[in-house]
Amino acid sequence: MSKPAIAWGALSVGVSVGNYATVVNPGPDQAERVFERIIGHSAALESVLEQVEQVAPTDSTVLIEGETGTGKELIAHAIHNASQRCGRAFIKLNCAAIPLDLLESELFGHEKGAFTGAIAQKIGRFEMADKGTLFLDEVGDIPPALQPKLLRILQEQEFERLGSGRTHKVDVRLVAATNRDLVKMAARGQFRSDLYYRLNVFPIVLPALRERREDIPDLVTHFVKRFSHRMGKQVDSIPPETMAAFQWYLWPGNIRELQNLVERAVILSRDGVLPNPLHKKQTERMIPTLHRTGPFHSSMTLEDSDRALIVETLEQAGWIVGGPRGAAAKLGLKRTTLLAKMRRLGISRPISEEGTSVPGVAQEDAQI
Repeated sequence: MSKPAIAWGALSVGVSVGNYATVVNPGPDQAERVFERIIGHSAALESVLEQVEQVAPTDSTVLIEGETGTGKELIAHAIHNASQRCGRAFIKLNCAAIPLDLLESELFGHEKGAFTGAIAQKIGRFEMADKGTLFLDEVGDIPPALQPKLLRILQEQEFERLGSGRTHKVDVRLVAATNRDLVKMAARGQFRSDLYYRLNVFPIVLPALRERREDIPDLVTHFVKRFSHRMGKQVDSIPPETMAAFQWYLWPGNIRELQNLVERAVILSRDGVLPNPLHKKQTERMIPTLHRTGPFHSSMTLEDSDRALIVETLEQAGWIVGGPRGAAAKLGLKRTTLLAKMRRLGISRPISEEGTSVPGVAQEDAQI
C-alpha cells in the first residue's frame, strides 16, 4: 500500500503513519514577508520573530543567546533589515576568530605606526558600521582588557583608534551574540558585570532545533532544494523513514548540523530519492537513554522510539504537557498533537507515590 505524499514545489514528501513527516505549506503571513531567509512556523520560532519585530525599530542593544548553529546571525540580519538602518552597513565580526592581540585593532582601528607592522591607517569595525548595525558574534570571547573600551563605546558612542588621541563619534546599533553563559562568566570574574548589563538591554533566546521539531520538515525540504539545484541533481522524494529520522534526532549541532547532513544526503542520493544520512554510530543521539528501560537500540521501531522520546520528555517536564515548560513545548509540538500521540501510544502517567494514578489524558487538566 503506497503512502500518501504532500506536494512541495518540485518535491514529494512522504507522510508516514503517525504524522511523523507532515509538511504544511504555511500561508504568506507577516513573518514570511519580513523574514525571508528564516524557515519555520513553530510557536518557538514565532515567539522569537515577535521579539525581533518589537525591538527592530529601536536603536537598543540586543543580546542574542543560543546554542551553536541555531541561526544567531540570521536573527541579527533580520533585526537590521526590519530597522530604520536597513540600507545602511551591516558589519559583522566573530570575536572568537580574531587573535587577541589583533582584536582591539579590528574593533577600533589604528593609526600608521601604532605598533610593529602597522604600516598604514586602518578603519575599525565600529567606524565601518557608523549609521548602521554592528554584529559582534561570540561576544563572550572578548578578553577582559578590552571589555572597558567596549563598555565605553556602548555608553558614549565614542572611541580612539590605537595610536591616536583623537576621539571619534559614531552612531552604531550593536547586536551581540553568544553561546556562553555570561551570567556565570560574570560571577567568575571572566566577564564584566556592567558590560553584561549594558549588552543585555533586550535579550533574545533562540530555541535549539530539538525544541522546534515541527520546523524540521520545512528546513529539510528547503536545504534539499538548495543543494540539489547547486549540484544539478534531481531529488524527487523524501521517504517517510528518512524524514522521521531527521525529526527525532537530537541535533546537538542544530540547524548547521542539519544543513550539512542534508548536503551529504543529496550527494549520496540515487534515483531521485533522499537517503538517510544519519549513520548507525549516531543512533545513540536519536533517543535519550531512559533511566528505567536502558539505552536505545537501532532495532526499535519508529513507534517504539516515538514512545521512548515522549516518555523521557514527560519525565523531564514533571509530566506537565502544556505551557512554556511543558513536554509539548520541549518537543516542538502543539499540546493537542502531543495528547493525541499519547492516546495512540497508550502513554499515561505512572502511579504516584500517594497511590493515585494520574493518566496523561484522562486527568490531564491537573498537569497542563
